[in-house]
Parts: sequence; C-alpha cells; structure tokens
Amino acid sequence: MFKIGVLVSGGGSNLQSIIDKSKSGELQCNVEVVIGDRECYGVERAKEAGIDRHVLDRKILKKELCKEIDKIITEKGVELVVLAGFLSIIDEEFVNKWKGKIINIHPSLLPKFGGPGMYGIKVHEAVLKAGEQESGCTVHYVDTGVDSGEIIAQKRVKVLVGDTPETLQKRILMEEHKLLPESIAKIITEKNKGVYS
Repeated sequence: MFKIGVLVSGGGSNLQSIIDKSKSGELQCNVEVVIGDRECYGVERAKEAGIDRHVLDRKILKKELCKEIDKIITEKGVELVVLAGFLSIIDEEFVNKWKGKIINIHPSLLPKFGGPGMYGIKVHEAVLKAGEQESGCTVHYVDTGVDSGEIIAQKRVKVLVGDTPETLQKRILMEEHKLLPESIAKIITEKNKGVYS
C-alpha cells in the first residue's frame, strides 16, 4: 500500500478527506503519519483515526524543523509528503531531497494569488478585492519557490455576487476535499505505471 505523510497546522479538514477516502478504499494509500508544527485539531483528527502523530513546535525547533520531519517520514517509509494547510516554510534541503514527492494544496487558481503572504482567508480577500469572476483551488508539486511548483490539478469555483471571503472560502474548501484525494490517486496511478519514481 502506498504510504503518505501529512503535514498540518490547523483544522485538518483536508487531512480528514484523505483519511475517509483511504478507509473507504476509494484511495489506495495508508496515512502512515501526521505531523503538526503546533498543537492543532489536525493532529487530534489523526489521534481519533489511530494514526501515528507528532507535534514538532516550530517556535522551538526553528531551523531544525525540516530535519525532524525528514527523520520521521524516512523512518515511516513515506512515499509522498502532503502539505494540507501546513504554514511553516519547508527549507531548500528538504525540498531537494523530496523533489517530486511533496505536494501542496492552495486555495486559488495558481499562478494567481499565490506566493509569500498568500494563505488562508487572505487569498479569498485578495480574489474579491481584484474583482475576479472565478477562483478555485490547486494541487501542485512543491519546489523551492512559494506556490510555484508544477500544477497537478485544479478545480474552478465561481465567485458569486455578495460573496464574502468566508463564503468563498467555504465553497472552495468543499472542492479542496475532492481535489486533494483525486490528485493523490493520480500520483499513485502514475507510480503503479512506473511514471513516478
């Protein structure tokens, strides 16, 4: 079974979508470990699902955070690292070691509304301020830039009249819960075909 590790910083609803789909057999993978960079509900979700979990306090570890993550996921035999609302910056050494094996989900149609400072509700505020007619979410490979890696898949969401950042965020999150597991399934299929090394 394909082994994944999930990194979280918040509520972990995207993590939950992966757990649910792997338990139902819709997604052919095991969540081997969940790592939070702070105490958060995402880590609690892992506990409730009986998944090995770790909290690595980014404020204490600072530059050692990625080394600790690397150690844990290597020991667990993780084949794909999934950033699901993970807010710490992944350093270059880690990215280079796991190149092509780290993915992230972002709440906009990249390359629009990505980059430094663009996360969470700030993305949706920026979309509305710019008067965009549509937004959505993107799953992409992680490279040494911010939100700049190769795009795996996207889902589009119409911006409605009267939308607030919160209402737009809620509708996009529903699509994220579909897109992330679909993207993982696509990677697993490619690996089984020998495309993914």
